[in-house]
Amino acid sequence: MNIDFARTRETMVEQQVRPWDVLDVRVLDTIGKLPREAFVADDLRNLAYADVELPLGHGQVMMKPVLEGRLLQSLQPQAHESVLEIGTGSGYLTACLGQLAREVISIELHADLADAAQARLAAQAIGNVQVRCADVLSWNPGRSFDVICVTGAMDSLPARFVEWLNPNGRMFIVHGQSPVMDAVLVHRTVNGSRIETLFETDLSYLAGAAPAPAFTL
Repeated sequence: MNIDFARTRETMVEQQVRPWDVLDVRVLDTIGKLPREAFVADDLRNLAYADVELPLGHGQVMMKPVLEGRLLQSLQPQAHESVLEIGTGSGYLTACLGQLAREVISIELHADLADAAQARLAAQAIGNVQVRCADVLSWNPGRSFDVICVTGAMDSLPARFVEWLNPNGRMFIVHGQSPVMDAVLVHRTVNGSRIETLFETDLSYLAGAAPAPAFTL
């Protein structure tokens, strides 16, 4: 079956992403041009623009396009800014961030996902992104960033991630317990941080960041 991916991509933007109040021109232009099908497994290419999560292996998933659009619009990465992405996954969101920001460092726990994402990014000639294989829960960047994007949910907000933000930096993160979680934007301020609640969603947990199982009698 031959799929017109350009037309399908346009339909995704107009019928999925834009109706979910994603109206930022730079974000719409980025996801409207970047070939999402190039970042999914061959047997899933026909679902690259569907309103569904796509499996990546290791219990991880590729976000729905609408959530990726809202995330990018919330963070508003600028052309002069540095980004830390926690959870590379397929590399698609990494590529979007690379198109919008000056540089991106992306951390992926699983070596096979990291290698595949780096290859996909290279194939798209996106050269301002570094994918590193590490466990972010025990990793330290040794520097700070303007933007942090956490692509997996966490049980609670991690203070150590906030410390990696530059003054006036912001972090997108989903936290709470499934099936109702809060997507928030954490702003680094002079006196600490400020939390802006964005919307409710449900997202797979970052590896090692799920809540402890509840004890029941």
